[in-house]
Amino acid sequence: MTDEPRPPLEESPEVADAIEDDVAVDAFITGGGADRDTPEFLPPGQEPNWRTGADQPWDPEDLAVAEGRDPTPENVERARQELEEDGPAAIERTVP
Repeated sequence: MTDEPRPPLEESPEVADAIEDDVAVDAFITGGGADRDTPEFLPPGQEPNWRTGADQPWDPEDLAVAEGRDPTPENVERARQELEEDGPAAIERTVP
């Protein structure tokens, strides 16, 4: 090994080449589809297809846990009553 000090990494030719490289990286190309920067707009009158938490079946145990409660018999019974009384709205309040 030599005792010559190395130049800082940011001054290396490899870093300079990487900075000057304007070639797109395949992993970062979205294919032109809808994303945060290029949203997809629907024609007037067309409704969006939203999926919500209530689109799937829920057991009272699942609702109790989703609300941050332990699935004790009391909490499960409360969740069962909530599901019975409010239906999907009980789930939407917790898992929109």
